[in-house]
Amino acid sequence: MKYIYPALIIKEKDGFIVRFPDLDDTFTDGNTLDEAYKNAEDVLNLMLWDKEEDNCVIPKPSSIDDIEVPENATIALIKADTLEYRKANDTKSIRKNVSIPSWLNTLATSKNINFSNLLQNALMRELGVDNK
Repeated sequence: MKYIYPALIIKEKDGFIVRFPDLDDTFTDGNTLDEAYKNAEDVLNLMLWDKEEDNCVIPKPSSIDDIEVPENATIALIKADTLEYRKANDTKSIRKNVSIPSWLNTLATSKNINFSNLLQNALMRELGVDNK
């Protein structure tokens, strides 16, 4: 899923704090503004992925016009793409058992078919997921 959430970037004397008004449990920081933005994207992806995994209700992002911005803060829109984030970070392989007819196994084995690779490619094609 793709999301865009507003974040408050609060200037502190030794760096920046990033807080997401719509997600109480989602915040990060950075020594520099660039680091704060990168960490904001990372934590937003991670927290939304976690909520998706737990089938939690994900709140709609607020309009930036409805967010009170403190004097020492600025508002920024942070993007998250949890599918891309999962593909980059959830690379552990899991074992799945499948059943196929014996004749098909014999034919595929004789052609040196890699069953795992074939199943992964077929699932990605079926789900419309880019393999990159």
